[in-house]
Amino acid sequence: MKHIVRNALFSLGLVAIAQGAVASGNAKIAGDAKAGQAKAAVCGACHGIDGNSAAPNFPKLAGQGERYLIKQIHDIKAWDAETNPAKKAGTGRAVLEMTGILTNLSDQDIADVSAYFASQNTQLSGSKKIEVQVNSGLKVDALELGAKTFRNGNLANGVPACTGCHAPDGKGNAAAGFPRLSGQHPDYIEKQLTNFRAGNRVNDGDTSPMRTIADKLSDAEIKAVANFIAGLN
Repeated sequence: MKHIVRNALFSLGLVAIAQGAVASGNAKIAGDAKAGQAKAAVCGACHGIDGNSAAPNFPKLAGQGERYLIKQIHDIKAWDAETNPAKKAGTGRAVLEMTGILTNLSDQDIADVSAYFASQNTQLSGSKKIEVQVNSGLKVDALELGAKTFRNGNLANGVPACTGCHAPDGKGNAAAGFPRLSGQHPDYIEKQLTNFRAGNRVNDGDTSPMRTIADKLSDAEIKAVANFIAGLN
C-alpha cells in the first residue's frame, strides 16, 4: 500500500510539473477547423489528408489536442527559423522533414490547421504480439511489459505511470496540452522517447518532465510501451 501511495504522489508531482511546462503553449487565437482543412492540404502528403499518416515515421495528427499541436508547430517553426546550425540544437524542436514548410504560416494559420486535425478521428495503428529483451537478457512479452509500464510505471527506477498525464485510455489531456498517444505509430513513439532520453528533443519545458522520465526507461520498456500505446483506445 505504501508503494502505491508513493507512486501516486510521484505521478501527481510530475503532472503538476508538466502542466507548468506546457503553459506557454496555451492557444490564445481561436482556430477555425473549416478554414484549417484547406490550409492543411500541404500537410496531407506526409500526415494524411485527415491526419492519419500511412508512414510510421510521420506522426498521426488526427484527434490530437489543439493546444499541443499549436505548441509543436510553433516550436518546429522556431527551430527552422534559426539559420545558425550551431544554435539549432537548443532552439525549438528539430524536425528536418519540416524544414521550410512552416515558414509562411501565420499564428492564425497554425491555429486553424491545429483545429482541423484536432477535429478528425484517429485510426489506431494497432499493437503487435512481439517480445523484447530486458537488461537481464531474458525475452518477455512486449504487450505485458508495455501495459505495466504505461499503467504502473517502474517505481524501482523512479518512472511514473504514463496515465498520470496521458490518461488511462491514452487520449491525453487536450486542455492541459498533454498529447494523445493512443493509436500513434509505435515507431514514432519509440523515436520520440529515445530522442528525449538522448537529449535530442528538448521542447518539453524548462523542468524537462519527458527527458527526466525517458532517461530512466530501458530500450525494452520504450519499445514495449510504444507497441502497447499503438493499440490502446
